[in-house]
Amino acid sequence: MTSKSVPSPTWADRALAEIHRTDWGRLLSLLVARTRRLDLAEDALGEAFVRAGERWPTAGVPTNPAGWLYTTASRVVIGHLRSEAIHGRKAPLLAARGDWVQPPVTDDIGELEDERLALILLCCHPALHLSSRSALALRLVIGTTTGDIARLFVVPKSTMAARITRAKKKIVAAGVPLAAPIDHELRTRLDDVCRTIYLAFTAGYAPAGGPDLLRTDLAGEAVELAAILRRLVADASQVRALHGLLLLQHARRDARVRDGRLVTLARQDRSRWHHDEIRSGTELISRVPVGTGYTEELRLQGLIAAEHANAPAASDTRWSTIASLYTRLESLTGSPVVRLNRAVAVGEAQGPEMGLDLIDGLDDALARNHRLHAVRADLARRAGNVALARSSYQAAIGLCANETEKRYLARRLSTLDPPDP
Repeated sequence: MTSKSVPSPTWADRALAEIHRTDWGRLLSLLVARTRRLDLAEDALGEAFVRAGERWPTAGVPTNPAGWLYTTASRVVIGHLRSEAIHGRKAPLLAARGDWVQPPVTDDIGELEDERLALILLCCHPALHLSSRSALALRLVIGTTTGDIARLFVVPKSTMAARITRAKKKIVAAGVPLAAPIDHELRTRLDDVCRTIYLAFTAGYAPAGGPDLLRTDLAGEAVELAAILRRLVADASQVRALHGLLLLQHARRDARVRDGRLVTLARQDRSRWHHDEIRSGTELISRVPVGTGYTEELRLQGLIAAEHANAPAASDTRWSTIASLYTRLESLTGSPVVRLNRAVAVGEAQGPEMGLDLIDGLDDALARNHRLHAVRADLARRAGNVALARSSYQAAIGLCANETEKRYLARRLSTLDPPDP
């Protein structure tokens, strides 16, 4: 394979980290689709990244690094299959097919089909426990770390690791097939597939730790998957609602951060919003009828996003309408996070004291959630309760793992009146 001139090790490491961020899910889904071996593909791709980390700093980054990784991982799988044949083992094939052939060895993955949606469909198979489906898809397709998935599901990391391991073993042992999405299969699993895509999008806009406030590449992949899903089942209400919701939320991506600092919704430069996406998202949401279950959750969230996105200025936001929509969403879901968001809207519509009243009692449910304390701090600040605002900002900073958001909270804290001597 032809390589560029040898870069510095640091540059090679950065390139490899970026490829892991952007191409892990695509590479893994391709490997699973070609080899039919979920039990081997993930380890093989991990081994390919290890080999790249050893080779690229001295040999140079290949002209097509993703193709190099795919080819290397394919050869690792082939080596394992040959070893099995030599030792006479008959490990279960993922699709239980007798016509499996050696995967192609190629540098150019750009010409290969995107199999991510098929892998999500596999992870959402009804044979798996409901609590494992979206988590497994996030791990395999999106490459989300087990720790970050645990935070999204509000469970200990060890619990999530065990849950994902059990799910993978069950898929392999049962011979659950990976195949192109079929209309019937998609429709029976649509809620889980939509929930997985939305969680992937959420992970892009709320990284658990590190310097980045946003992962627009990850969020953009989720929007792309939602668009693919809508092309496959265009008449499905939850898919239309999902795609509309993601377009409306993603449309603000270029205004959310400025000079490395978080920019709150009220202060965002709305000329930087993608208004073509706002129009498309609003039109999609308007065509979703009142429904039930997860479809209605997505529809209500989409209506809330549309209210924010279509307000010409922050002062034009119809907070009473948003508060009413959150009331309906809370009644449907019983979610403490929805209650927290409702408190923000009520605080804007009816005053900060009313918002503070609404978040009373959420401390047990959201004990480790820094946003509860951040919302309480902002409401207390507006209500004139400086002492409560200060203690709440301090609590939020102590719990927040994201560096950009933590700096924002620290700035808010620093502008409070100093405590009495």
